[in-house]
Amino acid sequence: MKNIVVIGAGTMGNGIAHTAAVSGLDVKLIDVSDQLVGQAIDTISANLQRGVDKGRMSADEKQSALGRIRPATDVAAAAGADLVVEAIIESLGPKTQLFAKLDEITPPDCILASNTSSISITKIGAATKRPDKVIGMHFMNPVPVMTLVEVIRGIATSDDTYQRVEQLAKSMGKTPIEVNDYPGFVSNRVLMPMINEAIFALYEGVATPQAIDGVMKLGMNHPMGPLTLADFIGLDVCLAILRVLEEGFGDPKYRPCPLLVKMVDAGWLGRKSGRGFYKY
Repeated sequence: MKNIVVIGAGTMGNGIAHTAAVSGLDVKLIDVSDQLVGQAIDTISANLQRGVDKGRMSADEKQSALGRIRPATDVAAAAGADLVVEAIIESLGPKTQLFAKLDEITPPDCILASNTSSISITKIGAATKRPDKVIGMHFMNPVPVMTLVEVIRGIATSDDTYQRVEQLAKSMGKTPIEVNDYPGFVSNRVLMPMINEAIFALYEGVATPQAIDGVMKLGMNHPMGPLTLADFIGLDVCLAILRVLEEGFGDPKYRPCPLLVKMVDAGWLGRKSGRGFYKY
């Protein structure tokens, strides 16, 4: 697979495009406006420049990688792709609509992958006529740095699709780990309840954000405290994933903390909004 299309030029999408281009793949990066795609290209360029400044790549290698990324603003640009990776909003409706459209315009052997962090690959695949070629590729943020890719098999995902995606992930310098299709997969099924419990501890006045994060960093050897990590992920994203877990399992233990809900309602989404559990 040489021709990769990434749909969604936000934090995850531009990170996936960056990583694919550095590994030698031709990438089309698609979003709804020239402004969004342009911002993504600027971000990729800045991140690549940090690699140049640190001696990890040459200036020529940076320009070659940037040259392999072609911007687009129409999903029709995905025609002819070997693999499409979707990295849009974490909501089932928009994802199924996009996959149904991709099913119409891409070649029959094209693999359709989702970077979803919690939503059912089986449900996404059911929106297409090729559920055997639909799979999850859950990259970790920041994509150029983190090596893990959760590769999620829906109920209909074929062995051939899995093997091709596993090999692609390895060629991108990632470590693919196979996971079956359950709400939150492994990463967020374990991570989000921990973050939610940390928010409950703050909500109930057990300790300050700094103290909660300090206990987890110093006592559990976490590189980042759960509240700092929630701000980094985005509190709206954390809330969306917890709601997927709560609905998917029907278990009240996944109920989002009321403080998290209130902060999202206030627009306090973490780093990206300038305020979450900390101010930025």
